[in-house]
Amino acid sequence: MPDDDDREQTYLSMAEQAPDSPLPWFSLGRYYLEVGRFADAVSALRRCVGLRADYAAALMALGEACAAAGEDEAALDAFRRCSRAALAQNHPSLAEEADARARELT
Repeated sequence: MPDDDDREQTYLSMAEQAPDSPLPWFSLGRYYLEVGRFADAVSALRRCVGLRADYAAALMALGEACAAAGEDEAALDAFRRCSRAALAQNHPSLAEEADARARELT
């Protein structure tokens, strides 16, 4: 299994090769979230949803990253956007999870 530096470099390389694709930014953001680099996660995930505003999983991850970074209002917004996107994409369980996370913040 690749170490953390290799994973980060892989995702950064993917993002460089396909800067207009949301997937590398999502992967990079999830990685940063996993290793506790919350500000970096927020930045990568914002880039991701900037490229695809209805990316429900990315919005969920953005909400998690914002909450972990202490950006409660931004987290609440991301969770609410995730819920709407998930419902529109017929993913009610993700919408329920996002709603639950939003309730935790209010």
